[in-house]
Order: sequence, then C-alpha cells, then structure tokens
Amino acid sequence: MSRRAFFLCFVAASMLPAIAFSQSFLSQYRGLPYHDSRYQGGPQKIPGRVLSAYYDLGGEGVAYHDSDPQNHGSGELNPVDGTYLNEFRIHEGVDTSYTKFNRKPDPIDDNPFDKVVPPADLLYVGWTEPGEWFNITVDVTHAGTYAADFLYTSNRGGTISVDVNGKDATGPLEIASTSDPADPLAWRQWHHWNLASQLFKVRLNKGKSVLTVHILTRGNMNLAYFDFKQAQR
Repeated sequence: MSRRAFFLCFVAASMLPAIAFSQSFLSQYRGLPYHDSRYQGGPQKIPGRVLSAYYDLGGEGVAYHDSDPQNHGSGELNPVDGTYLNEFRIHEGVDTSYTKFNRKPDPIDDNPFDKVVPPADLLYVGWTEPGEWFNITVDVTHAGTYAADFLYTSNRGGTISVDVNGKDATGPLEIASTSDPADPLAWRQWHHWNLASQLFKVRLNKGKSVLTVHILTRGNMNLAYFDFKQAQR
C-alpha cells in the first residue's frame, strides 16, 4: 500500500466514530423542522440564514429546554390580538418576540444605539437564561467548513455554544455586551442590535443535521439568526 493510500485509509477510519455518533443521534431524534401557515417549513438551509425563532417542533425536552413554560413575548409582552407576530408560538416555552420599528415617542429596535439596524418584524428568541437550549434542523448543500455571523443583542454579555448532532462543535463562545450607558432608557438595553462577524467556524457534512444552541452564562440575550457562509480557505 502506498503512503498516500495508507494516509487516506487512516483519515477515513478516524472519521468513523464521529459519523456513527451523528447517525445515531439523528436516528433517535424526535424533533421536526418548524412549519406553520406562513412558514412552509423543512430544514433551514445552509449556506443561508438560520433563524432562531424557527427552532424545531417537538416540545420541552425534545426540541428545546426553557426555564418555565410561559412564552414571555408572545401573549405577554405582545398582546393577544390575532396577529401572526404577536401570537407566534404562543403556547411554547421558548420566549419569542420580533423587531419593532417606527414606535413613538421612543424607538425600539430601530433606535440610534444599534450597532447594526436589524430587519423590521424579524422574529427572535429572547428572555434567555443559563441552561436553556433549542434545536434547529438544517440541510447543508455542500460539505465543508462554514463561518457563522450572529445577529443578537446582549444586555450584559454572556456565553453560548453550538452542538452539531448532539456533539459540542464550538466550545463556549463569548458574546460581547451591547449595553450602552448613553441610552437614557434602561429597558432599551435589551434592544441594541449587533452583528458578530464570524462568531464561529464549524465543519458540516452534506445533508441533514441538528444544531443545538445552548445558553451557557448570564443570559439576557436576544438571538435572531446565524448567517452561515462557506469559509474562505
């Protein structure tokens, strides 16, 4: 056997445990990609924007873990009025809301203290606490290494991590605080949006995978989306 053939065999053999682990996780996972009357569903696509609020269906302990069963955005902060955004996933424990523009006299998510201006009416996961997590099923077009930008707010900083098919893929990721003492409105510290460029890189196989987003420390973050692009060599 040539040296090159031996090397390729060694690499293939070293990958078998990871592949077997991935297949085992996927075969046992009972969550399903999110869908509703407006969002037709299916795994979210990579490359592309993966929205946190479209975390999987399956409920507490399967698709997510939240510290309490109440959605503190839909139906609480956002009143029950029959609209899609105010009642989005209202009966699930993960807390969801959306970016609000043109609110007077005090702008909310289009305020002058944003680092970047988010899209209007963008759904996001908020009210996060350490220990919470949620799953997102994705479909990867091509195997490779992907870099992920992250659109978020963070009142006091914190750390998150991302698993791929049940296995830690990033380790703790430090999220910089977006708090700004110049803002005279204390409640708006939860609405200073920022884009963390290339927050992490991850190797993904072609096809279906499940990403698990963990809140590790401090919480008080709003998580909008991860924008995956194939990493430059």
